[in-house]
Amino acid sequence: MTSGISDQTSPDSTKLGGWLFRHRTAVPVPFALLLILVRVGRASFPWTLVLGGVVLTLAGEALRLAAVRRIGVISRTRSERLGPLVTGGPFAHVRNPLYVGNVLIWTGFAATAGLPLLALLFAILLTLEYHAIVQWEEKLLASKYGDSYDAYRAAVPRWIPRLSAWHQVAPIPRQSVPGTENSTSVPGTDLDGFSWRETLFSERGTLLAIAAGYFLLWLMARF
Repeated sequence: MTSGISDQTSPDSTKLGGWLFRHRTAVPVPFALLLILVRVGRASFPWTLVLGGVVLTLAGEALRLAAVRRIGVISRTRSERLGPLVTGGPFAHVRNPLYVGNVLIWTGFAATAGLPLLALLFAILLTLEYHAIVQWEEKLLASKYGDSYDAYRAAVPRWIPRLSAWHQVAPIPRQSVPGTENSTSVPGTDLDGFSWRETLFSERGTLLAIAAGYFLLWLMARF
């Protein structure tokens, strides 16, 4: 089995997914600019939107923290190499908890800013972006893990979480090589995941960005 997909033989959608994966840190910049610059459609009394937006943002970051605690700093990699197939923790309920968390966070920001239409636009655009990335990632994972990944993919939804956790019947051996954002640990090998100290350190960039974003929204509301 190969561990990667050549851009020369991949469909255009897969090429796009690979490009977006490698540049996914920069992709949200236009979203941040829209939050600052857009004034049309901003609600006059956005308190219900503010509350709903904060709830969405906190829910998204809580989901990210749970996922990062399971996989650690591997969530920040831009490499196409694969780590262990992870199916525990939040990954037992939904295959892409980090991406789902990101959609909730950005949608929450737009709602907090009093821009419900922009929140809807963010949700649609980010879902399309992550759909392309996931198509690329899934081809990599399927090429490396074969039947093990097929069983996981068939049992766990891509976007809408299942209520009960899925448990792999025959876990594959854990590996220790860098992986993609969706790489996680095998059930029974890391039931406790990483420490909260390691988790918060790995997630510090996102936490700081959320804090800075809400501080900026507060300043905008005052002036």
